[in-house]
Amino acid sequence: MKRFIIDLYNSKEYNKPILFYSLFSAWLLSLPFEGQILSSLYLKNSLDLSNLSLIIIGVLIIGLISAGYFVDNIIKAKKVSRIITYLVIFGSIVFFFPPSSLWTILILILSFLGGVYIGTWGFYYRLYAPGKTKIEVIGKVLILSNLFMILINVVTINISPFIGLGVSILFLILSIVFLEQTGIKSNLEEYSSAINKIQNFKPIVLLLLFIVILTITSGLMYTVINPAFSYLKTLTSWYWAVPYIFVIYILIKSPNRINKSYVLYFAITLIGLSFLLFLILDRSWISYIVINSLMMGAYGVCDLFWWSIIGELFDYVKNPAKLFGLGLAANILGILIGSTLGSEFININYKLNPAILAMIIIFIILLILHLLYKYLSFIISDHIFLIHHYYNEEISEDKKRDYTTRYPDLTNRENEIVNLLFTGRTYKMIAEELFLSENTIKTHIKNIYSKHNVQSKAELIKTLELKPIIKKIKEK
Repeated sequence: MKRFIIDLYNSKEYNKPILFYSLFSAWLLSLPFEGQILSSLYLKNSLDLSNLSLIIIGVLIIGLISAGYFVDNIIKAKKVSRIITYLVIFGSIVFFFPPSSLWTILILILSFLGGVYIGTWGFYYRLYAPGKTKIEVIGKVLILSNLFMILINVVTINISPFIGLGVSILFLILSIVFLEQTGIKSNLEEYSSAINKIQNFKPIVLLLLFIVILTITSGLMYTVINPAFSYLKTLTSWYWAVPYIFVIYILIKSPNRINKSYVLYFAITLIGLSFLLFLILDRSWISYIVINSLMMGAYGVCDLFWWSIIGELFDYVKNPAKLFGLGLAANILGILIGSTLGSEFININYKLNPAILAMIIIFIILLILHLLYKYLSFIISDHIFLIHHYYNEEISEDKKRDYTTRYPDLTNRENEIVNLLFTGRTYKMIAEELFLSENTIKTHIKNIYSKHNVQSKAELIKTLELKPIIKKIKEK
């Protein structure tokens, strides 16, 4: 972890976007979005936040979805981010004053603005996390956002909500500083047009469905599990997100060659186990450590998966803010549904077992994940959660292992296309299978022909089939 902190101060260009986003996100998590500051201030003034919190979440969702309609390039993204940060700084100052109807109006406005800000960061995500850096970049974002949030929560709970509010405003000021230091590359065409055209939106739809259903369990956690341990104020103020941070750190630092697809299945199973343990164990601090460690560690795996997959899908959309906003809106929607269900459990005194609902949800998630892996593996290659999980079923196991080593001069995508071409598929069939346009396939084929100095499929097959033989002769 010490090396992780030191790395933030090195010359990597993506560190400043990580910092300004994480600092802003910490404010959002601490104030509008079921934040410890807001709940402490309302409790201090004997105000009811229960009904308002659901409205806040709904407004935040609207802000996230709206982001892509306010912003369509990186320059606008920076301008909008700057304006919103100044607005929320001044808006947050109002909460130092005695409560009034202005508080309600203001918190809804701040929630909407926060959602727009978060969504627009999709442009920075696409620009500053190219290729294999997505896992590292988004891992740092998730870790830092929660570390900063923990700091604010500890101060709010153990010292004063007003000091916690002051710290969150300080983070917003620092966010502006890092935002202004973040440069913008000049080629706007790179941001406004997608690299590939996706013909089938099943992967995106399935991913959004996966996020919504998964985070229903998060909503249940907020309303059913967390309140049961609310008397452990000091412990919960800092330990809550520690397992989440720890697991993400381990994942981004572990070798990419290790297949992590099955880690996700294991993590989802642990979420279900956590709900079962909540029913079995008592409400001691030891039980809290066990349940929270399993649950939040599992959420760390799941969040790193879907946040990084969204980044991979930026290659197939013109406006990354729309997709990023939709992904996070799906996350918040799931929490909203889960929170509503959790409140019903409390109202009927747990006559309907929350663990049973959690088990049903986990089962549905696993079914969706199976399909999601399959579709994602056709359009995304070389991702730590997808490597070697799915390939075309008609290609033998030997060929699956062989295609990247037999043709090292081809890219992963070109190797996929060559293998499908060799099975007798047409350009149209390959395009449908890989969820790409037929023109994109033709461009890849043209590049493959050029690399091997051939003019036809027959010449290509002959050339590639002869290569292993020539290699063996040379080795002898």
